[in-house]
Amino acid sequence: MPDFGSTLQDFPKRLCRLDLWLNPVFDQTIGAAPGIGLSVLPARGDDARTLAGLKTAHAYHVSAAKDELPRQWFVNAELIAQCPDLVCVSSGGAGYDTVDVPACTAAGIAVVNQAGGNAASVAEHTYALLLAVQRRVVESHQRLRHDTGFSREDLMGHEIHGTVIGLVGIGQIGSRVARIAQGFGMRVIAHDPLLDADTIRRRGAEPVSLADLLAQSDVVSLHCPLDASTRGLVDARAFAAMKPGAVFISTARGGIHDEAALYDALRGGHLRGAGLDVWQQEPPPHDAPLLGLPNVVATFHTAGVTHEARRNVAQSSATQLILMLRGERPPQLVNPEVWPIAVARIANLNPPPY
Repeated sequence: MPDFGSTLQDFPKRLCRLDLWLNPVFDQTIGAAPGIGLSVLPARGDDARTLAGLKTAHAYHVSAAKDELPRQWFVNAELIAQCPDLVCVSSGGAGYDTVDVPACTAAGIAVVNQAGGNAASVAEHTYALLLAVQRRVVESHQRLRHDTGFSREDLMGHEIHGTVIGLVGIGQIGSRVARIAQGFGMRVIAHDPLLDADTIRRRGAEPVSLADLLAQSDVVSLHCPLDASTRGLVDARAFAAMKPGAVFISTARGGIHDEAALYDALRGGHLRGAGLDVWQQEPPPHDAPLLGLPNVVATFHTAGVTHEARRNVAQSSATQLILMLRGERPPQLVNPEVWPIAVARIANLNPPPY
């Protein structure tokens, strides 16, 4: 794990990350880029050292895991005010919950995410959850381990062939989910207010309103970011509007759906089951009500946590940071409107000799 310490000042471009787990390809890629010094700072235990390093950083790779990253290292207005040289930030995932994008934009800081880097993994996990719920995989496993005297019919599940899957969001992950659905013989509908109808159709789904999606879908699967427009989007009214016996899946972000309302919908029998990878609190407490239901299959925000996805995301982040520090526009700008300001600030980091 590289740590250039005092020699970091010898580099014209200074990049910092914290010592949270990261695929080694990140450090290898940055280490091979001329003119960029990398410092790995402690996430915990030496806040003075970490803050001192960030205060001189031009670039910051930040974890996207909100419940793993200490709050003082979130990229918010308070931290930005102490880091006057910061010109670019890379979130280590498709999400950027740990980055206040408007605050970065106001400060002339370019922000990138790694959308698409873990898309295949998350799409696969969507079906892992869906099939586990519909075919009662976890329940069957537990009964085989602990029970006797039951029949196969006691564990009878349901096919997904011939059902309707409704995607709330059809970006890079949702598009892959739609393609996989075709192989299972499912009909795909989608709601995405950021895309026009023709684009949604090209991505493999029939465009519908959110109300129609809830009413028509046998499976509702979330693939949208958590922001002001989606926080609490799937609430008690939304669950009540879903078809009786429908299944709810989320590999998106905790906070988009109301966990208490979902519990009520499952406990009351309106919904058949749920597959949940994301939670308001991660990991959820052992006594979380949803974890006590036999028709819930739960994972620990691991949909995008595969060896392949983690490598892709680390490589993407390193590459985009290098591009930005060279003054080249990266492909996954979250705040593209700030780029003209950010690139001018970057140009001043290493002015040409006179």
